[in-house]
Amino acid sequence: MRALFTAATGMEAQQAQIDTIANNIANVGTTGFKKSRAEFQDLFYETLRAPGAASDDGSVLPTGVQVGHGVQLSAINTIFAAGDRLNTGNQLDMAIDGLGFFQIQRPNGDSVYTRDGTFKLDGDGNVVTAQGYQLMPNITVPPDAISVTVLPDGTVNAEQAGNSQPINLGQINLVRFANPAGLRMAGGNLFEATNASGDPETGIPEQNGFGSIAAGFLEGSNVEVAEELVQMILAQRAFEVSSRVIQAGDEMLRIASQLSQ
Repeated sequence: MRALFTAATGMEAQQAQIDTIANNIANVGTTGFKKSRAEFQDLFYETLRAPGAASDDGSVLPTGVQVGHGVQLSAINTIFAAGDRLNTGNQLDMAIDGLGFFQIQRPNGDSVYTRDGTFKLDGDGNVVTAQGYQLMPNITVPPDAISVTVLPDGTVNAEQAGNSQPINLGQINLVRFANPAGLRMAGGNLFEATNASGDPETGIPEQNGFGSIAAGFLEGSNVEVAEELVQMILAQRAFEVSSRVIQAGDEMLRIASQLSQ
């Protein structure tokens, strides 16, 4: 009976939907988190009669007879809509207002990318992430700096004790991709470039379509809890209905097996 296996694919699809929703809700408070959306497509069809086939009397049949075999997960797409701005007042916290990612360098030299602007200083005064990965291009804050200022165009200045004029510490660049949805999630609020995302394009904030930098702010998660709860209810009901189809198919097989008794 096709219905048993078709309904099973529906249950598997809704399980993937629930898994995606659970991850979104779990990261509702994660800085710079981008929610995911499960996408589905129907499986192959068994054609019992092709559309447009000729009938016994030679006429063309306007419709065919095709029986579907369920659903499958086609993709889990990352939605890069901006999250809410959170005012922290921390001079090293940065949010990107618009298009772009911060470029981060791992200890092995690989580049990864993030929207999480929670930066700190290491023992040498380098601006790093919570994992200790350096922001690129590298910005080093001198130990006698009283304060650090990041301008919307990415210029980093510092005030030193005994010096009335701020000194320039460097320039923060942003990176963008032709297809951000093609980035690979690496955990730790980091993304890795892939063939699907395209090569990274580096630019200066507020120029050529890149976003600006808002110092003293962080970008919150773009997860909407109410929306996720509604999707969770729908997925739960769809899972329940698919399980009832299996129960109905099992009951039909039971009845059929009793006909020979």
